[in-house]
Amino acid sequence: MVARWHSALPVDMSKILCVDDEPHVVTLKCAILEAAGHQVTPATSAKDAIEKLQNNTYDAVVTDWRLGDANGRAVVQAAKSNSSVPVVVVSGYVAEAFQAAEPLADLYLEKPVNPEELVTIVNELLKTSESSAPQSQ
Repeated sequence: MVARWHSALPVDMSKILCVDDEPHVVTLKCAILEAAGHQVTPATSAKDAIEKLQNNTYDAVVTDWRLGDANGRAVVQAAKSNSSVPVVVVSGYVAEAFQAAEPLADLYLEKPVNPEELVTIVNELLKTSESSAPQSQ
């Protein structure tokens, strides 16, 4: 499986913030994305994620919706407030997440997510984000 993820690598290693309040779940998602060649930073609460978003730059965010201290909307809002970083919500509460007020995530995936699907989707969003980013002269 890892070989297939590896073949779907974007040109450059991307920095991804991965948010889930369940430590074993965030560890697993981070491992999946790291196996695909990304540099992944874990966060186990909305507060932790928002703090990291304020102090660091990420190429993408993968977040759960129901977090212990808040819902994923706070994370989506923090990610979208400063940039057009792609955000993927991976949750057992996709219907609830999708009905939330703006800003919306770029994609909503139902838990449990297939690891290959997660990597493919994140890589595609990163490619789309790269191609729509302003080119420096």
